[in-house]
Amino acid sequence: MPICRRTFLKASAAPALLAQTKPPASDRITIGLIGVGVRGRDHHLRKFLKNPRVQIAAICDVDSTHAAFAAQMAVDERSARPLVYSDFRALLDRRDIDAVVVSTPDHWHSIIAIQAMEAGKDLYCEKPLTLFIEEGRRMVQVARQYGTVVQVGSQQRSDWRFRRAVDLVRAGRIGRLNKITTHLGNPGTTKGAFIHPGEWESVQTPPAELDWNLWLGPAPYKDYSPNRCHFEFRYFLDHSGGRITDWGAHHNDIAQWALGMDSSGPVKIEGKGGFNKVGPYDYAGLMEVRYTYSNGVQVVCENEGGNGVRFHGADGWIFATRMTLEASSPEILQGPVAGADTRSYDERNRNEEIPGTDDHHNNWLDCIRTRNRCAADIETGHRSATVCHLGNIAMRLGRPLQWDPGKEQFLNDPAANILKGKPMRAPWSL
Repeated sequence: MPICRRTFLKASAAPALLAQTKPPASDRITIGLIGVGVRGRDHHLRKFLKNPRVQIAAICDVDSTHAAFAAQMAVDERSARPLVYSDFRALLDRRDIDAVVVSTPDHWHSIIAIQAMEAGKDLYCEKPLTLFIEEGRRMVQVARQYGTVVQVGSQQRSDWRFRRAVDLVRAGRIGRLNKITTHLGNPGTTKGAFIHPGEWESVQTPPAELDWNLWLGPAPYKDYSPNRCHFEFRYFLDHSGGRITDWGAHHNDIAQWALGMDSSGPVKIEGKGGFNKVGPYDYAGLMEVRYTYSNGVQVVCENEGGNGVRFHGADGWIFATRMTLEASSPEILQGPVAGADTRSYDERNRNEEIPGTDDHHNNWLDCIRTRNRCAADIETGHRSATVCHLGNIAMRLGRPLQWDPGKEQFLNDPAANILKGKPMRAPWSL
């Protein structure tokens, strides 16, 4: 009986693929990229073009300029020119594609990811995994149903600084853990000011290269203006959760990991946020959200204090960023940690533009071969995104909320539970 390519991928962990020598095309993992704006192009495409374990067969973007530029990048890297699509469904119909990378705006993640998994593709999905809590649970269910290998783009889980910090905290190097502060960064504003109000722009005819209706997809219809799409989608709650889901999906993910809460979450949420009143951007620019976990530890998510994760213990503190790992005393960081993966502590990714990227991509490729769960599995990504969404809901409602992480429901609060999801614009649905 002939063995199909997907069966081969599931059964094989060929040593040649684990080395950095280029294997024959028949042994490489064939990838399609959906969404090749800045993130999909300069982060994923650029990295994968240099990775000998994969071949890029297809590129999809609703902006033909983005797609053409990305396809030319492949040619410039002396690779075959990938086929270009404007509709992700046509790419997913390709039977030769083993896996896809989804780097679209957040409001598209769940639909594309679920259809990719149903089409038999393994999945790398950018963070935050979801726009709403309810989407995440459905995505986990589909992944488990089809046995999909999913890596969420929380690459700090593959950065030695954050891995080391988590192991040290769990090993008790700072004594009993009392609090974790996730600092999301505050770019040059004074406390109390709104970071990005944006500027009102008159509506325009969408540029010819952009399929605006398909870009909006399941989001509510809005007339086109340049500062609503591409990079600036992050500032609109129709398309993203703002800074708390952008950077929060990284740093709150590390907090969840350190607490051993990858399959759970907080039980109480209190939040206050500065929502814009003078411009089009409607996310919470400045924020302070306080999460309480069942073990009594609090996680405080805020703009102030740089950009990183600070662990506060009875005997000291540890602060991890993408550039540094610091502690209240040097001894805290020294010496081995029993049971830890010391391979995580070398500095092979110190010079990466985005630390941890190569390890995170290769961890996904390893797991496609072995069918193991990835460093940032889909359940993990769903739970970390949920923490961020809980903060947004608490800030919007302006009152303390009680959360049952097992049932994934707010307690005795129908108004809050309504905000776990939102109807999609027809004809799109999960």
